[in-house]
Amino acid sequence: MTKLKYKRVLLKLSGESLMGDKGFGIDHKVLDFFATEVKKVHDVGVQIGIVIGGGNIYRGLSANDQGIDRVTGDQMGMLATMINSLALQNAIERKGIHTRLLSALHMEQIAEPYIRRRALRHLEKGRVIIFGAGTGHPYFSTDTAASLRAVEIGADAIVKGTRVDGVYDSDPEKNAKAFKFDKISYLDILKKNLRVMDLTAVSLCQENDLPMVVFNMNAPDNLLKLVTGQNVGTVVHNGD
Repeated sequence: MTKLKYKRVLLKLSGESLMGDKGFGIDHKVLDFFATEVKKVHDVGVQIGIVIGGGNIYRGLSANDQGIDRVTGDQMGMLATMINSLALQNAIERKGIHTRLLSALHMEQIAEPYIRRRALRHLEKGRVIIFGAGTGHPYFSTDTAASLRAVEIGADAIVKGTRVDGVYDSDPEKNAKAFKFDKISYLDILKKNLRVMDLTAVSLCQENDLPMVVFNMNAPDNLLKLVTGQNVGTVVHNGD
């Protein structure tokens, strides 16, 4: 039996990650890859919740540039997360895994309403849960939604899949000398303004002593290595 460091995790993915090499929309190859990586950790007994953004379809923060008010733009973004959630749900189920899509907005024809106790029961039954529509409220990002759901379901950690292999002191895609942190405290994240997640999400994790692991989701087996305690990515914590 595989020894697990994290038995229940909340995986946060960006909507942009689904684009692959495209400039917009969803790349089915990326979907299939993510589903395969989720299956690997599910098969060793990890309970998994997922939050995915909607930036590949619509970004609410840029809505003002299009003459759309912030609240309406954020609501459009929530609907975009549901499109991505449905696509990811389909990809995961094609791997033979039972899933449930829970929405913070009422849309019973395509998703169950989010109820914490129901979510916990789904996890206990070994189903992969996808949390759609953010928090259901404008002005809150999907990072904050991920932190909130992770705390609510009692996750051992929130794991943020990115295209870089951890937290750096500057953008490693622009600075070849950028320094990677193996571990860093939430306080230092805030002091250094590293923008790993938005301030509300970071504060929520910090206040609830919830560790976060930032890692490269595009590397095969990285998620599996992470949950089994191998040295992957950067661990963000409350410090000693």
